[in-house]
Amino acid sequence: MDGLSPAEGKVLALARRLKVLRIKDLSARGLHPELARRLVAKGLLVRSARGIYMAHGTDFSENVAFAQVLKWVPRGVICLLSALRFHEIGTQLPFQVWLALERGSARPRLDYPPLRVVWSSGQAFREGIETHRIDGVAVRIYGPAKTVADCFRYRNKVGLDVAMEALRDCLRDRKATVDELTAFAKVCRVWTVMRPYLEAMV
Repeated sequence: MDGLSPAEGKVLALARRLKVLRIKDLSARGLHPELARRLVAKGLLVRSARGIYMAHGTDFSENVAFAQVLKWVPRGVICLLSALRFHEIGTQLPFQVWLALERGSARPRLDYPPLRVVWSSGQAFREGIETHRIDGVAVRIYGPAKTVADCFRYRNKVGLDVAMEALRDCLRDRKATVDELTAFAKVCRVWTVMRPYLEAMV
């Protein structure tokens, strides 16, 4: 590539292939982190967060923020309002990325995108995870039924009105079955709370 050293060319090609690039992606290939900083100075890479870079001018999906977060926190799971948005359930448009982490995990040190973290454990954390490829990154997201159950579980954080809207829209648009919703309500230990709303809607 014109004006670039061979090593810089490798970094730029890698950024275009991976779309979301971490410093450790360079280290794993024997490439020095300084190369990324040089490409930023040349306007060919964009530093989107601490230790995360993207190739300038690359087309990204509307959910690129999820890819950025999961690139940095691969054990996390996109949840609650962010998962509702991904599955096109309800009307929420959160400005933060909602992320579930297993209890005992450290809070991510990520300056962008803004995060809203909830901690969970056991089945309530592990069950209902789907993996979607977003901008070259394997992103873990709770499925529709688990997300609705989580909204009832965290109703003090998201609001009962949001949980009810999510349940109604999930049923109306057939994003999940009654059996799936019931099963995840029990996993999340909110069946007694969610049951009357579910029975009123079916």
